[in-house]
Amino acid sequence: MRHKLALSGAVLDVRRLRVLVEIDRCGSFSAAATALGMSQPAASQHVAALEHAVGLALVERGSRPVALTEAGHALVRHARGVLLRIDAAEQELAEMAGRRSARLRLGGFPTALSTLVPHVLAEYGRLRPDVTLSVVGDHMQRLLPRLHAGELDLALIYDDPTAPATHPPGFDTVALFDDPFTAVVPPGHRLAQHTAVTLRELADDTWIGGTPTSTWFAIVRRACHAAGFEPRAPFSTDDYVAVQAFVAAGLGVAVIPSLAVGPTAHAVRALALPRPGPSRRIGVALPPDAVEHSAAQTMIELLRRDGRRHRDTRPQAPA
Repeated sequence: MRHKLALSGAVLDVRRLRVLVEIDRCGSFSAAATALGMSQPAASQHVAALEHAVGLALVERGSRPVALTEAGHALVRHARGVLLRIDAAEQELAEMAGRRSARLRLGGFPTALSTLVPHVLAEYGRLRPDVTLSVVGDHMQRLLPRLHAGELDLALIYDDPTAPATHPPGFDTVALFDDPFTAVVPPGHRLAQHTAVTLRELADDTWIGGTPTSTWFAIVRRACHAAGFEPRAPFSTDDYVAVQAFVAAGLGVAVIPSLAVGPTAHAVRALALPRPGPSRRIGVALPPDAVEHSAAQTMIELLRRDGRRHRDTRPQAPA
């Protein structure tokens, strides 16, 4: 299928955009030509025609590996999204025509992949053997851009239910369940024998915190501010296993999502926090203007059902 896009009077052939994207990925005309199943002269002609269409140089001639100009990088940045959307459209139409099996690409953040997702994937495989399923793990900050670019069909995300939405507009989100946070302290901590603790009781402790872009630690920090203090967190990591290892070593205390407090090799004491307290709302996001096909509907329903299972089996924190 041949595609063309109009840009300021110029006509951009999508095949030529694909060549430029592949040159950027491979670093040479010859490697890009091989990847695309064409000759090197043909790849060079496509780039020359693309440069003529836009009226700008896109490739630095003579550089090894081949480098793109500023205009080339700008065009590749947009072309990647265009190509992903076209591929997704062709996949969906081929499914409708019965020429390809259904495909579902699910993205998720680490704790969802290690707790919520495995059981759902096993059930999904039994219910929908006709669907080619793939799973991508990534950090929260990168999941929505990948969903928007067409790399994913669904993405598990989370946000602070007490704060204004921080996700970009345009995404449809299905709420699954709230995941309240839990305090973890070293075994020898003065409160280790308690079953519950308030944030205020931990105000003077050293904390294990998150990196500056952490969504989870932003939720914790807002809750601490509401309790009247700023957590002192000289140690920072977004790896919940590392957080608990630091706590187990007696380096500080932490407040992390309950889903992250799983069986690990690290001996920590998990203490409930009063409700309402810091929490994250877990949901599944669909790309803008997405048509919710049956493969996605089945996944969403299983995620919603498993979310209810996690909610119903979790011990209730004290009020």
